[in-house]
Amino acid sequence: MAIADSGFVLDGSMRPRAPERPVNLPNPALVSSQAVRRLPRLALLLFCAAYVLPGVFGRDPWKNADLAAVGYMLALARGQTDWLAPSLIGLPAEGGLLPYWTGALSILALERWIDPVLAARLPFAALLAATLALIWYAAYHFARTDRAQPLPFAFGGEAHPVDYARAIADAAVLALIASLGLLQLGHETTPELLQLTGTALLLYGVAASPFRHWRSRFAVLAALPMLALSAAATTALCFGAMATLVCLRSAYANVRRFSAWTAAAALLAIVAATGLQTWRWRLDESWPDLGALRLLLWFTWPVWPLAAWTLWQWRRQLGFRHIAAPASLAGMAMAISLAMGGNDRALMLALPGLAVLGAFALPTLRRSVSAAIDWFSVFFFSAAGLTLWVMYVAVHTGWPSKPAANVAKLLPGFVPQFSLAALLLALAGTLAWAWLVRWRTGHHRQALWKSLVLPAGGVAWGWLLTMTLWLPMLDYARSYRPTVAQLARIVPADACIVSGNLTRAQLAALQVHGPWRLTATAEEARCRWLLVQLPVRSPAPASIGRLRLDGDWQLVQRVRRLTDRQESLLVYRRR
Repeated sequence: MAIADSGFVLDGSMRPRAPERPVNLPNPALVSSQAVRRLPRLALLLFCAAYVLPGVFGRDPWKNADLAAVGYMLALARGQTDWLAPSLIGLPAEGGLLPYWTGALSILALERWIDPVLAARLPFAALLAATLALIWYAAYHFARTDRAQPLPFAFGGEAHPVDYARAIADAAVLALIASLGLLQLGHETTPELLQLTGTALLLYGVAASPFRHWRSRFAVLAALPMLALSAAATTALCFGAMATLVCLRSAYANVRRFSAWTAAAALLAIVAATGLQTWRWRLDESWPDLGALRLLLWFTWPVWPLAAWTLWQWRRQLGFRHIAAPASLAGMAMAISLAMGGNDRALMLALPGLAVLGAFALPTLRRSVSAAIDWFSVFFFSAAGLTLWVMYVAVHTGWPSKPAANVAKLLPGFVPQFSLAALLLALAGTLAWAWLVRWRTGHHRQALWKSLVLPAGGVAWGWLLTMTLWLPMLDYARSYRPTVAQLARIVPADACIVSGNLTRAQLAALQVHGPWRLTATAEEARCRWLLVQLPVRSPAPASIGRLRLDGDWQLVQRVRRLTDRQESLLVYRRR
């Protein structure tokens, strides 16, 4: 099927220009002017702030990928490794160069005023905010095309094109916020966040190509090299091919000419990946199992049902750019994830396209389905929020006794820490959720974006509660700070430690939280301490690689991660 794309292509006078080859296919969208009431900008900004900001401040980097990435950034900022080949005590970085450069440069610029971990995290929080903004503009430009516009009414009263586009854009942002898979991975300091921003930037470039000529060109020229330099060179090549194909088969001459820019961006990504050697082959030869399907279902909830409904309702418009572009990028990302054995970080790149597709489901959504989404969101997120509050009260007061006993069992040695600021923020978020539920069930029932307000608000509220009420418990469970504190009582602060067989996350923990100097070789005589990781119940080994432990090294103590039943560290001292 040819992609007969059409749209309100604006020239310098901002007047719509008629399509070159008009086509008349039935459009499933019927939207009144009252249904495109504008979501207040302050409300949308508060949604985004409540989603982006919690977890940025006052949190340790968590194992494994988040902590490892911060370790590499610190090593670069401190001059302990080569900028063109980042390594951590001999272990090379797994991601591309651009994410580590971004974090390291931020540390160098801000470490005089703030903690290095926070300095490394700030640009990635800005990338998440930029992704939300790019999705808004991508959906807005897609919705402005005439084949995406709703059908006119016989006696008038249909939605104004710009108002309709804004409503679709608001819904796309809410859909992305509501996606469960983005919740944790989107708040980490990892290369995948740059990949997500690059995907959103490419989607914006394709959407804005008839409207913002130079901005769209710069967007795609930056998007694909950003992917290539963030350990996703093959994904960049596949995305570039799909975007070029969509543009080539457009009915508009200016969009067809834009395909040269997408092809040039793909070529630039190839050059960048080859020059900096960021090609990685990470395919899994095994056939995807049921676990990959379960990952796909929960990771992309609730946008995948809406995206599937869009593909069905708009099936006669599958060749148009507002459906073809997000669907092709999302489908390619899901295929790459399955080819990698159900990789969740690769699947995250499908969320921008799915969010845009999900927004286009709302003009065709039945009232009963919208009501079902609302009631499910109210009950599910209210129950989840109540659980978070009950656990918080149990930890600090001992009542109810059973939840308090469960926390004590899962987090041995944990001492509750009360924070008035965290409690006030959690109370404010809970009151906002109660007001949102009352607002949604009382008024504004005709707004197009209404069905995604409660899912997005519930996710933002749950994340806010988790990053305020539960943050001390999660830091204790997922951070290496308690383990490093145990090591500090054994190993002197000015000691040199041989890293043994430690993982990237363990090395990064010693780099971030510890005061020691690390080395990968035991040849240096001044290095009198050695760390070896081993399962909890395993006996002390006689050797680690070529290093024999039964001669020059004496076992001092076994240190366990109190929240991990499998992991332990053996502390050796040179005889």
